[in-house]
Amino acid sequence: MTEAEGYMKEALAEAQKAFDAGEVPIGAVMVRNGEIIARGYNLRNTAKNPLCHAEMEIIHKAAGIVGDWRLEDCVLYVTVEPCPMCAGAIVQARIPKVVFGTRNNKAGCAGSILNILNEPRFNHQVLVEEGVLQEECSRLMRLFFRRFRKNNAPELTEE
Repeated sequence: MTEAEGYMKEALAEAQKAFDAGEVPIGAVMVRNGEIIARGYNLRNTAKNPLCHAEMEIIHKAAGIVGDWRLEDCVLYVTVEPCPMCAGAIVQARIPKVVFGTRNNKAGCAGSILNILNEPRFNHQVLVEEGVLQEECSRLMRLFFRRFRKNNAPELTEE
């Protein structure tokens, strides 16, 4: 197992917590000097807050641990490609590298729809590594949405 796969397994464990809580299963960890300094998962429904994405949670935690808004010596591992909000926060936090598991074809901003992380007009660009444990990350998302659709399907009644 590679180092990136080891950290992605930790992010997947966080995604499983989100799944178990009925949240979209996205998990993340922040690594600094070879050590995980922050963990988090999607809490949007639980917190009733659109800002409570996994990446936002751990950027907030990591900044508190580092004692600075600049996370220039950290690497963010996340199971799903960051959305526009999270990609913007990653750029603002000066995170040098993001590793993600699977693409997000509906909202991904590390190359799927937009590439905010490598927009040359911004003052910071992010090295991106994608596809780490892609199948495991993708499988958890598929399972969640399959259950979500099944549980939210309208009941058919006879008139």
